Amino acid sequence: MRSSWLVNPLRCLKAWFSMGVGFSLAVLAAVTMILLYEIGQILCLYYSNSQMSYVMSGYLLGFSSMISGLTISLADIGYLCISSIISVSVHELGHALAAASEGIQMEYIAVFLASLFPGALVAFNHELLLALSKVSALRIYCAGVWHNAALCAVCAWALFVEPLILSPFYIHDEGPMVLDVSPTSPLSGYLSPGDVIISLDGIRINNLQEWSQMIAILTEHYENSQNHSLPGNSMKTSVGKGYCVPYSLIEESKHISLKGNETSCPDELSPFITIQCLDQAMPDDDNLEVNHQRDGGELHCLYATDILNLEKCGDGWGRIRNNRSSCLCSKDKACFVPLLSTGVAWVEIAYSNPPLQCSQLGTMRVVDDDNSRENPCVKTFVFVGDVNSMKPSVLLTSYQPRWSAKFGAHLPYVLEKFLMFTFNVSLALALLNSLPVYFLDGEAISEVIIHYLRFLSSRRRRTILQYFLLGGTVASILIIFVQVFLVLL
Repeated sequence: MRSSWLVNPLRCLKAWFSMGVGFSLAVLAAVTMILLYEIGQILCLYYSNSQMSYVMSGYLLGFSSMISGLTISLADIGYLCISSIISVSVHELGHALAAASEGIQMEYIAVFLASLFPGALVAFNHELLLALSKVSALRIYCAGVWHNAALCAVCAWALFVEPLILSPFYIHDEGPMVLDVSPTSPLSGYLSPGDVIISLDGIRINNLQEWSQMIAILTEHYENSQNHSLPGNSMKTSVGKGYCVPYSLIEESKHISLKGNETSCPDELSPFITIQCLDQAMPDDDNLEVNHQRDGGELHCLYATDILNLEKCGDGWGRIRNNRSSCLCSKDKACFVPLLSTGVAWVEIAYSNPPLQCSQLGTMRVVDDDNSRENPCVKTFVFVGDVNSMKPSVLLTSYQPRWSAKFGAHLPYVLEKFLMFTFNVSLALALLNSLPVYFLDGEAISEVIIHYLRFLSSRRRRTILQYFLLGGTVASILIIFVQVFLVLL
């Protein structure tokens, strides 16, 4: 005997859309509370975390950290348009399926452009909709929001299993690979497509998230180091990032004197100054002045490439070797730290190329060992400049192809960006249509909900509905203007 669920598939659809009703009503209540919260912020009724307020209202009104802002690229516009078409299609498909499960056929489909972005709507016979029960009508009205939520769940699941699905063809989380470097990037002279970043300042980097986190840490680290500037000079030390330089190399180095507030080295040389090897690797300003006076006002100009492979000293690196004093060097060496201009960072970047050959040699896993500097596949260079400028100027992916050809290297990145944009756009569309404003799904849903207030007369219910929709529309428009103002500010 067949199950009644298999005999009558419409019952399955009605159960599916009934779940959507509960979800949509919860979202409607949530966005209504957020509207009240935001209006309270604007009218200064109370104070709270402004950043959290910006994030909530951003998602509420269709913005997100990925889509909003003025730095959106041409490729991002393409992702946004395609994801909008898919999200709108899924939304309207939900309405159409819900209406078909109730025995109502659609009359026509309209496609339009809203602010250069695609939109669509499905029209039904209004008289047939009024003849339905309120519960059946509510299933149709809530179906669009429910299907957008389902699309978000599918995108989140696809992002979660993407490394597993692509594992036969790609290596994941073993170092971000360079896909493209902007010609104006400060890294363009060092990195090229196909290179794999291994570490920043000796800290192993496995994926894009760790890359972003490390840049944020380094930025904060250098911002907090402004008080380490030399007295009366615009130069500062590199926050304890020193090298044990042999005295033989120091004797061959060039010397310059401080002139006013400027310190410069000729050609491609960088200025260095010694620090005392005490328990504290980074002396305070007084120690720096004593050290400077002890050297007779002279700084040492060294080639950065000559000292990168030397033993490190100072407490500014990601780790302390051999549990020794972080500043301790042998007797024939001195601990030197670079002098940098204010706002300039000194960051060691280790990378490997080609990734496939080096991974086969096992060199991708020995970067933290002392012998890594002798590894022919691991190359190191120093980035001197604004740390934040590195992030937007280089395109990275957490996936590395298992073959040497460059074909298909961009596929995981494109797929990941597409899924993330579709998730954000579908979420924004679901929240927008849940708002209690005119001409959106929230209007029809609110009308059905207020109809169940049977203890009120029909006239009072209509009045409450109009005030509710008018208040929601005005509040949404006001919040949009505030958000645009904050973005442009």
